[in-house]
Amino acid sequence: MIKNIIEKTLATATLAVASVPSSIAWAQDAAAPAADAAAAAAPAAAPVVLNAGDTAWMLTSTALVLFMSIPGLALFYGGMVRKKNVLTILMQTFVITALVTVLWLVISYSTAFTDGNAYVGGLSRVMMAGVENATLVGTLPETVYMMFQMTFAIITPALIIGAFADRMKFSAVILFTAMWLIAVYAPIAHIIWYVNATDPTLSGFLAAEGDLDFAGGTVVHINAGIAGLVACILLGKRTGFGTENMAPHNLALTMIGASMLWVGWFGFNAGSALTADGRAGMAMLNTQVATGGAVLSWMFAEWMLRGKPSVLGALSGAVAGLVAITPACGFVMPGSALIIGLLAGVVCLWGVTGLKKMIGVDDALDVFGVHCLGGILGALLTGVFAVKANGGTDGLLAGNPDQMLIQVKGVLLTLVWSGVGSFILLKITDLIVGLRVTPDQEREGLDLALHGEAIHS
Repeated sequence: MIKNIIEKTLATATLAVASVPSSIAWAQDAAAPAADAAAAAAPAAAPVVLNAGDTAWMLTSTALVLFMSIPGLALFYGGMVRKKNVLTILMQTFVITALVTVLWLVISYSTAFTDGNAYVGGLSRVMMAGVENATLVGTLPETVYMMFQMTFAIITPALIIGAFADRMKFSAVILFTAMWLIAVYAPIAHIIWYVNATDPTLSGFLAAEGDLDFAGGTVVHINAGIAGLVACILLGKRTGFGTENMAPHNLALTMIGASMLWVGWFGFNAGSALTADGRAGMAMLNTQVATGGAVLSWMFAEWMLRGKPSVLGALSGAVAGLVAITPACGFVMPGSALIIGLLAGVVCLWGVTGLKKMIGVDDALDVFGVHCLGGILGALLTGVFAVKANGGTDGLLAGNPDQMLIQVKGVLLTLVWSGVGSFILLKITDLIVGLRVTPDQEREGLDLALHGEAIHS
């Protein structure tokens, strides 16, 4: 009896064990269609498509940045020169806008923002070849992206003219601007801004290394500022500098122009997010906070030093704050933006007073002291205050000292590339058309001497 029970138990166990593999196989066979069905039901990665909200914001930003040049910068500079030269500075700004527009289409957009090598892009977008309505950069039509970048290319050489105001030939301004856009601006824009996400060898080399320049502190302001300094040195001082009254002829115009710059700068900085999102909002907030801080720090510092706060000082402080926050606005927190603005007001005030006297140049409208010095300060402080949470890379205070080295490299490369390049191009310009007007033309005023027009009382 016991023997029979044992034999039946063993037989049952053997049968159960033998059935396990087939049970597993059946379960796998049953699971396979279920997995296939789940995979089929799972959504595929969404293709990149045009985003109407992003496009609307970038169309607005493009208009705002163009508004910074004409009429913003034109009026800002126009109010600061002497009355006999105001039409000249307005004319130079206006014509630079037209000239850069054409050259950007013909060649410079392509050499700045297409695949090339570590220093310059290729020729695939010459005359916008191959671009149609449906051609996208991210979620934007490439036409909108190209236009947005064009407005940056316009304002950069327009900034330079403030340094040599009152004394350069109009023909020289046109020739130098054309060569400078092609040989200096476009390569710097490619080196620092252009990224090919799939093949880093086609990117600008500092962009591939992770240089942080959100909206052009290096590409625009250091680039223009050092070029302006070189031009001042080569041209020499204005006739009567130090002996004649060269005070601004109409600070009301300068006030209007500075206000336009402040408003337009939201397109400059927040627009550089290229989307209508939280990062654009953070860049806008940081821009406003830094500018307010810089106005106050410049004003109070000047008040302490000279006994009176000046309108021109407050306006210059605003521009200094806007310049310094530009590379950092999309990478730092608002508290850091305030620190950057407060420092910018004081540092740039020293730049247009103490430093300017030390180097002994006649930088007529303080392009070097505000734009170059403010851009350097902003670029370096970006490496200090950047936080990864804002979409960039941690900076020095967040435990990443290597970022500071990259920022220093970007500053030095721009100073050398633009400084040396501008020197060479100015020398070429001098050989072809000459750089400076005659002393008699300068005394008469460039409005009448070069354009046959004048502002009448």
